[in-house]
Amino acid sequence: MTIVHPIARAWITTGGTGAQNYDEFADDAEITSIIADNPHSALAVEMPHRAPESLGTSFSDALPAAVERLGEAKADGSYTPAERVIALYRISAPGDEPAYGFFGMVDTDQISTSADEPGLVIRNEDVFIGKVHERVALAKATGHLLSPVLLLQTGNGEALHEALAAAVEAAGPPAATDADQAGRTHAIWLVGPGPVQDELCELAGGGDLVVADGNHRSLAAQTGGLPRFLAVITTPDSVTIQPYNRLVSELTMTVPEMLERLRARGASVYPMDGPPTVPASGGTIHLYAGGKVHAVALPPTPGASDVDNLDHALVERVVLRDALGLDPGDKRITYVGGDYPASWLAGEVDAGHAEMAILIAPVTVEDFVTVNLDRLKLPRKSTWFTPKARGGLVLAQLS
Repeated sequence: MTIVHPIARAWITTGGTGAQNYDEFADDAEITSIIADNPHSALAVEMPHRAPESLGTSFSDALPAAVERLGEAKADGSYTPAERVIALYRISAPGDEPAYGFFGMVDTDQISTSADEPGLVIRNEDVFIGKVHERVALAKATGHLLSPVLLLQTGNGEALHEALAAAVEAAGPPAATDADQAGRTHAIWLVGPGPVQDELCELAGGGDLVVADGNHRSLAAQTGGLPRFLAVITTPDSVTIQPYNRLVSELTMTVPEMLERLRARGASVYPMDGPPTVPASGGTIHLYAGGKVHAVALPPTPGASDVDNLDHALVERVVLRDALGLDPGDKRITYVGGDYPASWLAGEVDAGHAEMAILIAPVTVEDFVTVNLDRLKLPRKSTWFTPKARGGLVLAQLS
């Protein structure tokens, strides 16, 4: 018995609908620009209030437009239906080892968020509840799931990786391909009922599945009462973790005052020469403000767990809350994933779009898996997995 299942009623892209997931952007204007350049992009359905013709409209008021766009896309052949399928998934780029996974459905009642809550799907980060409510409303309005939760198989990862590579090798030409903003090729192959589908679902459900991307989407499935949610199940050998940095658009005090507050709380602060960079390893963060870079070693909290003393947790607690008096959900804080390099963050500060950049060393895959298997919760927006599963390639119809 497995917790991973084929998609009862799937809609498969015929081209042009693939998109970055809605939460991968540091600037909402990027979403509007992508939709303007490609109205068939799944972003136009997932973020209807960011479409050019809907700017200024609330998310809820723009939902009818999302329903209309999805209906038009299905009617004009942008998607084609399939039943009881999983979709093999390969992400490749010149010079890189390919990443493997497959699209399927996973039992929602298996989600576990603490050590005393049973379940094989481990959700590991705090979330912003407003985003969850938007995902619930979108699924209810459209009757479809457009973006998958990315799940990391920690038990049978090696065996699943080998089985996926073999299945793709034997599958022939892909059903569809799509290119992302980094030049990677995303390819999918459909697998109907039979031994290959059964084997992959069993392997995928054969150990703990950790939510690598899609904490909001998985909680939306629970909140919305969905029995299953759309997922891409992948393997540790298929992913890396890049930095997840922060921009602060408006400081609540001068930079010298903030640095003095950090020193008063036990931080070591010293200036650095050169442009801002992401720290090579944990233990020190880099702050860029007023054209200057400061390295800051934040004081761990005595007696706290290892996860509570991760750099991302210390930034949330010491820099944002204690020094600046900002809640992590404050609109003045932008969470910037690894697709945006340190030079981009510096450019935002230099251009006056933000007053400070906070650069944080990435969590390792090994530490990520260990923290999750211990059923501990990571700080919000602390892991930026790459390559990311693309939205709009495989849709799951809910009815």
